[in-house]
Formats: sequence, structure tokens, C-alpha cells
Amino acid sequence: MLARSRGGTESSCRSPQRASNRHGVTYRYWPLFDLRLSTPDLRLSPMTEADLAPIADLMPDDVEQDPGPASYDFGDPRVDRGIVSHQAYWRAYGTWRPQAWRLSFVVRTTDGEILGVQELEGNDFPTLRTVDSSSFLVTKARGRGLGKQMRTAVLTLAFGPLEAEAAITSAWHDNHASLGVSRALGYQPNGELLHAHPGRVDVLRHMRLLRADWLASGLGDRVEIAGFDACLPLFGLPGR
Repeated sequence: MLARSRGGTESSCRSPQRASNRHGVTYRYWPLFDLRLSTPDLRLSPMTEADLAPIADLMPDDVEQDPGPASYDFGDPRVDRGIVSHQAYWRAYGTWRPQAWRLSFVVRTTDGEILGVQELEGNDFPTLRTVDSSSFLVTKARGRGLGKQMRTAVLTLAFGPLEAEAAITSAWHDNHASLGVSRALGYQPNGELLHAHPGRVDVLRHMRLLRADWLASGLGDRVEIAGFDACLPLFGLPGR
């Protein structure tokens, strides 16, 4: 929050026994690196170590990072933020469990240009069957409908082969772009709460999308998913 080729089903699957060290880790031992999501304009693939520096270089200054990790002062705010993003990558894969996982996709154009990151997360996933999401786009890619496409891609994964029952998301009350994407994809208001925001207290709006509403919308029909079957055990799902 993936044999057939459209609407959230899998178009192809490479063998988990195939060994490759293109990403520094063999696919046999970490088959997520073979997972691919495609929309008409975008290609999404799980983040690898080779992506870390380019992503840190491109991350816009207005992207909020998790305030929990240690902070650093190297005299260059971009380096400080880049360290935090590197640690978040290592933490996500190093602590991965079927019960709690966080998957970051690098979002690229069809010719390979990096445009941003789309995350999908599941906590107590085998029981709750609920996914959360977050994302960012580089500044020049905003306002072109790409945020909707990349969220559509991971929702198709979530409500397709991951068999999620619900997707949730949250945004500050004035994050009109994120809230607009959520509304366009069928999310419904799910309450709001006061939260600490750097320097102030602000309203965080919560939204939820149910499986039946997503499937009825047909919004995932143009998304293609490849390479998921080998990943099933990582999500606590039975093999096919």
C-alpha cells in the first residue's frame, strides 16, 4: 500500500534464484529489488544504496524528515539532511519484518530521470491489513499530476497482491497538494488532531480509503506490476 498484467496484478516475475549483484545485494536474498511499478508516465523501483546520494541531492528543503533520529551539524544543512535520509534507508531494510515494514520507491520518468520518492508502509500488517503512504516530488515535477500517479501505483500494489483492506494517510491542514491527491483518489476524512509542528502546534488531517471503494474506482487499471511473487514471504503472505 502484484499471472496478469493490469489493474494491480503481476505482469512478470523473475526467479528468486537468479543471482545478481547489480545493487550490491543478490536478488535471491532480497527479491524486493526486482519489484517494478509502472504508470503511463512513471517507473517506480525500490530504493537501493546507489540511489541514496542522488535522492539526498535532489530532496527539496520543504520535505519534512522524521524528527526522531539523531541530528548532526556538519555546517551544511543538506549534508545533515542527507545523513538522516541514509540512516532511514538502512533502518527500513535492516528492521524489516512481515509485521512492520516500510518500502521506499524511487520515482523516475520513463527515460530514467529521478523525480522523487514514494513510500508505502505497513504496521501490524498481517492483522490490520492497512497501509500508510508518504512521498515527495522535486520542485520542477510538482503541479503536473505526477503525485497522483505515483500514489496510484502503490495503492494498486496495496489493494492488489498485498490484499490490503484500507489505506490511510495524513497531511497538515495547509498541505493542499497532498490532501488534493488523497481526495482525487477517493480517500475520505478520518478525523483531525493537534500535533507538534516545528515552532508551533498545527492541525494534522487524517484520511482513509477502503478496499471496496478503490476497486470500484478502476483507478489502478493502467498500473503494471512486475516481480512481486518472489517478495510474498517478506510481507507474511503465502507463496503462489
